[in-house]
Amino acid sequence: MDFKDDVNLDASQVEDRGGGGGGGGGRFPGGMVVGGGGIVSLIALVLVFVLNNVGGGAEPAQQQPPANLAEECRTGKDADQTEKCQVVGVVNSIQDYWKTELAEYRAAKTVLYSGGVRTACGAADSSVGPFYCPGDQRVYLDLTFFDDLKSRFGAKGGPFAQAYVIAHEYGHHVQNLLGALESGSSVAVELQADCYSGAWAKNAYEGGFYAKEFTTTDIAEALDAAAAVGDDRIQQRSGGRVDPESFTHGSSKQRMAAFQLGYDTGDPARCEGAELR
Repeated sequence: MDFKDDVNLDASQVEDRGGGGGGGGGRFPGGMVVGGGGIVSLIALVLVFVLNNVGGGAEPAQQQPPANLAEECRTGKDADQTEKCQVVGVVNSIQDYWKTELAEYRAAKTVLYSGGVRTACGAADSSVGPFYCPGDQRVYLDLTFFDDLKSRFGAKGGPFAQAYVIAHEYGHHVQNLLGALESGSSVAVELQADCYSGAWAKNAYEGGFYAKEFTTTDIAEALDAAAAVGDDRIQQRSGGRVDPESFTHGSSKQRMAAFQLGYDTGDPARCEGAELR
């Protein structure tokens, strides 16, 4: 996944809050769609496996000065050299796609944080995983999640696994703009976001940010990440039985199929619930 060296990046689409900012009060009910400005997260944190690995609340991290992304992330060459600039490039590409695909699209910032963060949806810590807050229309991301994706959830990782995660959260932003974020079951909403991620991936090269089309290895990274955070896989890792009735995001097979549907068709209109079953 290589960016064009000379493509201009818009770092204003990503806000780096550095360390801290979380503060004491509790965590989101991660992984659920919650009415009244709740969050939509990639991972179902209510599962025992995750809860056994996190603390009791959002503790403030050690303060670190935020990077000046406008200075650091100017071109695609920068995106190929640092993780934060890569996030800028991915966010730029995703939003460029949705601006051409959806007339009512409005840009949403990604907020990078470390340890904890306060949002319009409440306070969260890193254990929540990447999430979208409809209350302030922002995607929140602690980059340490991508280490957890490999060490805790067993994914192979890689740059395109990260891109899949970010595109999934922007899928929730699209759902919010369309009034569809809370219109169905949480599983249907999550699978549609996976499908939206695949549709972006299919069309991303045409946006002009990438030096070449994505390879089968890139797509395999996304599919592997989707499988790693399937409800059944997480329940198995928790040591419990697989209970489809308690799924909030869909099985590994469903998540992979949803992304693949979006990628194969390149058409977000195909990302409807009936086709994702």
